[in-house]
Amino acid sequence: MPGGRLNQQDRQQIAAGLADGLPYAEIARRLDRPTSTVTREVMRNGGPTGYRADLAHHATERRAHRRRRAAPRAEAAERLDGRDAEAVREYTDRLTTVFMTSGLPKMMARVLACLYTTDSGSLTASELAERLRVSPASISKAITFLENLELVRRQRDERRRDRYVVDDDLWYQSMIRSARSNGEFADAARQGVDVLGAGTPAAARLENAARFLDFVTESLFRAAEQAREVLYAPPETLTCHSDPTKPSNR
Repeated sequence: MPGGRLNQQDRQQIAAGLADGLPYAEIARRLDRPTSTVTREVMRNGGPTGYRADLAHHATERRAHRRRRAAPRAEAAERLDGRDAEAVREYTDRLTTVFMTSGLPKMMARVLACLYTTDSGSLTASELAERLRVSPASISKAITFLENLELVRRQRDERRRDRYVVDDDLWYQSMIRSARSNGEFADAARQGVDVLGAGTPAAARLENAARFLDFVTESLFRAAEQAREVLYAPPETLTCHSDPTKPSNR
């Protein structure tokens, strides 16, 4: 499989494939590239409906130029942690693409990926703006969006600055929120059975959906609680629970 970065001809083939309605995997196969390379290229340059080969090529050149100018400072900091600066950037881009594929807008995905790849798991708005080289207004809009989805939380540091945090508990809250949404749909499906008439094909379809979602919802709640207790409990708590001589609260 060829290495190196995409060139302008590659990007023209990607644009042609998108225009023909080809899936990313087929475009990648024709370029002899990983599907993730094509997905990342498209999502960071306008998405499947907005992708333009020339614009994507120029944007990539501009990003490379900015990275070269910022490299001495960034690489010096990352070398202190023993990390490969280029590998970190590529991984952050990949994580951003994953978040975008799951439905987040580009700027929100960039902010979330930036937070997750920071050792502290928290940054101020000004630190995010500096790292991502965007305006404070863009960061403010992205943070508001992510807070509403409970994907980040806000806390004050010792200097009374707002810091935006990602931590283990956010995954738990996200899972619980997803389970509750499933439960709401199951309730609505059961109401439809009464309206459409038990025994009709439409009612049967809704009843099956409700039963399926009931099972999944219960499993999600149970798995989230168990994972939270086992994975995120302090070591002394786990030791206590694993000792058969200790009384259990269950």
